Amino acid sequence: MMSYVTGKTIKELREKKKMTQKELADKINVSDKTISKWETGKGLPDIGIIEELAKALSVSVAELLTGDFKENDNPSANMKKIHFYVCPVCGNIVTSVGQGTFSCCGLNLLEQEAESCDEEHEIQVETVDNEYYVTIKHPMSKSHYISFIAYVTSGETGMVKLYPEQDIAVRFRKRGHGILYAYCNRHGLIQRMI
Repeated sequence: MMSYVTGKTIKELREKKKMTQKELADKINVSDKTISKWETGKGLPDIGIIEELAKALSVSVAELLTGDFKENDNPSANMKKIHFYVCPVCGNIVTSVGQGTFSCCGLNLLEQEAESCDEEHEIQVETVDNEYYVTIKHPMSKSHYISFIAYVTSGETGMVKLYPEQDIAVRFRKRGHGILYAYCNRHGLIQRMI
């Protein structure tokens, strides 16, 4: 069964924004009696007004319909707090500076948890002409390979997509302290601080 907005959700969100029923009603061009009916369960908003109601309450339509509100734990959007999601079917890479829910090829993607480098996945870094020269001694066969390498600082992210049977040698312009990430299609995400 599909979920729909409840009066309890509307009331909770309205009170959280410290709005009266009249103030909310004025924002979406309905009467305060209409808001009261919704909040007491004596009526429901028409589907045509849901998007406007969500905007007035500062939530997404999905949050309004499910009652599941997300708080932004990363308001500064520091790039070092980046999250990686990789599709196991097509290899698509999704990044975000806050947690999210993403899907690809009909699957909900799981956030990749970065592990420290190990012997098999040692990320080597040299400085050459004000750039980081990054290499990894790792198989690059069609069944076992490094999919991408990313260099993340507090303000920027650089990513290089790699393909099977290609050498792992990439360059990133030096931008200060950061984190290097590499994604192995069999072992997942690896990181190294630089």
